Amino acid sequence: MSSLAVSSLIDAYGRELSVRRGLSDHTVSGYLSDARNLLGYLSALVGARSDDLTVADLGLENLELEDLRSWLGTQQRAGSSRSSLARRAAAIKSFTAWLAEQGVTEKDAGARLSSPSPDSRLPHVLSVGDAGKLLDYAKDVAERGNKSKIRNWAACELLYSSALRVSELTGLNTTDIEGDTVRVFGKGGVERIVPLGAPAQEALDAYREVRPSFLVKPTDALFLGDRGGRLDPRTLRGILHRLSGLAGIADTAPHDLRHSAATHMLDGGSDLRTVQEFLGHSSLGTTQRYTHVSPERLRSAFGQAHPRA
Repeated sequence: MSSLAVSSLIDAYGRELSVRRGLSDHTVSGYLSDARNLLGYLSALVGARSDDLTVADLGLENLELEDLRSWLGTQQRAGSSRSSLARRAAAIKSFTAWLAEQGVTEKDAGARLSSPSPDSRLPHVLSVGDAGKLLDYAKDVAERGNKSKIRNWAACELLYSSALRVSELTGLNTTDIEGDTVRVFGKGGVERIVPLGAPAQEALDAYREVRPSFLVKPTDALFLGDRGGRLDPRTLRGILHRLSGLAGIADTAPHDLRHSAATHMLDGGSDLRTVQEFLGHSSLGTTQRYTHVSPERLRSAFGQAHPRA
């Protein structure tokens, strides 16, 4: 095992994440990036620069908890947020557990690695008025006939209507839309069926008419980039950044539309369990963190339920 090339180790870990665990491409990419970053840090410590390093070259068999803490410290000094540090710690704990399982390391160095508590700030939630302003602006721009603008309008409507993660939306295939529902594959490949609102259906109908003009070669991907491939999540983030600025509202990210949709459902009278299923959360606690109870709804509930209101 000591003669195993680090590149082969990373390839094997990638197969573990994608094939055996069934994680999304986005999650696999993040986990592998953090694993490579850690290994790069270890190689710098031993002064190794070769592209064909082995497990023995890095002394990986004797990986210690202090090595991981030191690596996280460099990430913190580089300006990583608490939530980013928590994510990196979780990714590395997964990596070190796998290394121990495979016999690469003598023990699981990350078993006692504590994760920084993530930021507890409430997510950015658009008002109903601002959400409407953004989507109306996207529609107005789309009606000028540009195919990319029509695609952008459909993507934004669907993000908000069905409270999708950006990776879920960009991962959709044409067969995932059936009438007024959309089939979504969330984290861990878990499938859920969520409804489509009438404005989202209207936008999708308009996009379907121009979608063939994006095609370079046959593909099942629903949302296509300007070069004919599957729309990249980073591209969609940039699209929303520009649209929100032009619409005159606060800078908005795809996940903000997801948060907003969940909050607006709660404000409209939906119960938390229903919103949990809508978002595809395995834990109700996650749903509570990703939604925001408006002051108006809180005052209304207080007035109805508190004996001394």
